[in-house]
Amino acid sequence: MSAEYIYLLPIGIAFFLAFNMGGSGTAPSFSALYGANLIRKEYIAGLFGIFVMLGALIAGGKVVETIGGAVLPAQEMSLVLVSIILLSSALSIFFANLVKVPQSTSQSTVFALAGCALYIDALQTDKLFLEIIPTWFVLPVLCFVLTLLCGLILRRLKSATRMPDFKSLRNHPIWTFITLGCSCYVAFSIGSNNVANAAGPLASMMVNDLNLGAAGNGVFVPLLCVLLVAPWFGIGSSVLGGRVLQTTGKDIVNIGPMGAALIAFITATLLLLASTIRGIPASLVQMNTFAIIALGLLKREGGHRVSGRIIARLVITWLVAPVVAFVIALALMAAAEWSGLL
Repeated sequence: MSAEYIYLLPIGIAFFLAFNMGGSGTAPSFSALYGANLIRKEYIAGLFGIFVMLGALIAGGKVVETIGGAVLPAQEMSLVLVSIILLSSALSIFFANLVKVPQSTSQSTVFALAGCALYIDALQTDKLFLEIIPTWFVLPVLCFVLTLLCGLILRRLKSATRMPDFKSLRNHPIWTFITLGCSCYVAFSIGSNNVANAAGPLASMMVNDLNLGAAGNGVFVPLLCVLLVAPWFGIGSSVLGGRVLQTTGKDIVNIGPMGAALIAFITATLLLLASTIRGIPASLVQMNTFAIIALGLLKREGGHRVSGRIIARLVITWLVAPVVAFVIALALMAAAEWSGLL
């Protein structure tokens, strides 16, 4: 393969990663809306892809910087390392999609970065251990607590002020528009955070190997990578999204329109804050699932039950998939060194 075409390899892997992230990211953005039966499945992929693109372009810059150099130094991002990072993350997320569990794309990518960085003794631990990993634990718990508190407050207000029965308003157009707006807001937040998982390493590689940074393209290169990667989220949503929509949208607990809007608003806001304030790649799928569990606990009095079997499968996959990405990265690094590519 000639020198010009060899760079199609990491770009193609980035597309494959974005494709799988689109399949996984569909659930936290539209599972609440789908679970409330407020949208037809065939409309979801197009809306998801449009708002992911907007989020990446408007609010994704800081996370691109974090993924592109905060765990593994940007100057180490060569063609071989970036290909290994992207492939390791993509394979772990593909595994999660196959078992119909929405997986944290950010965690898989960060673990793949850490595996490569550890292998070449270049792991940067400050942001990883002081900001990124603590945020992974804090945000889902915060999401659970906020959803539970908001649900309790709304239930008391309903009892005290004779608020309308939302079951009777289930098919009212206003709730469809409110919940749809919140779901699009979630997709925007996903764009601000998850597109960087593929675009960040790709941008650093282009600056290093193609010397594009020397031409004053410090802003243009990340933007180009975002424009290349983001459309594949919509494609992945169209092909793979339906598998994971069922798991979080209907299998854990049935969700009403008000609950769907509440979950979407809380999770999207927390993710957007993580993206724009500190540039932290965070796990929206875990926040979304914890919010659904909180809502399910509130609905137990009405005869609804949270599926413990589904939750157990989610947790096991969340633990396994990032470790799989880490191990694959280490194995591919060893293979690359053995073959003389490093």
